[in-house]
Amino acid sequence: MTAFEPFGGETVNPSQTAVAVLRGLALPGIELRTLSLPTCFGQSLALIERTLDDWPADAVLAVGLAGGRSGLSVERVAINLDDARIPDNAGQQPIDQPVVAGAPAAYFSALPVKAMVAAIRDAGIDAAVSHSAGTFVCNHVFFGLSHMAATRRAGLRCGFIHIPWAPEQAEHHGGPSLDAAGVARGLAAALMAIETGAPEPTVSEGALS
Repeated sequence: MTAFEPFGGETVNPSQTAVAVLRGLALPGIELRTLSLPTCFGQSLALIERTLDDWPADAVLAVGLAGGRSGLSVERVAINLDDARIPDNAGQQPIDQPVVAGAPAAYFSALPVKAMVAAIRDAGIDAAVSHSAGTFVCNHVFFGLSHMAATRRAGLRCGFIHIPWAPEQAEHHGGPSLDAAGVARGLAAALMAIETGAPEPTVSEGALS
């Protein structure tokens, strides 16, 4: 599981905090390894690639912040586009650039997104399927991982979850928030859905806009 360092002038990134809490939870059948990523185009994917050389994995679930969302958003689609509204932590601000030149326009998540959402809700945490991971470093990592799996790491399953502001951030920015313990509980439920091979429920998780 990956998380991101703070970015955009923030002093914390709740993905790091929640993943740290998650490491203390019981996850039967799962050997969890975690990695903190730089919020930087290119560098984040390079670090994942190097780490997978040393830590072969069955699945990678990346976690990132999406301030303003009310619950955990399990991402369904990664697109081949970097279009940064703000600079990353290295000062890079690509506009209308592909994540991987010549790669497909998009990949669907290889994880059971609807089953993960159902499991998170069963754990008492608000969750939804999201159909856009944005065009910043979160989507960059999601697409890059998906392309690695499709071209160089057969059998690797990967996906992405966005989480809300931490409560202390929401006090400043406004909008909904979720504390680290709640996020960690939701992430644990998502991981167990992946591990147990929970079937995808035949329910609509679509959106009208």
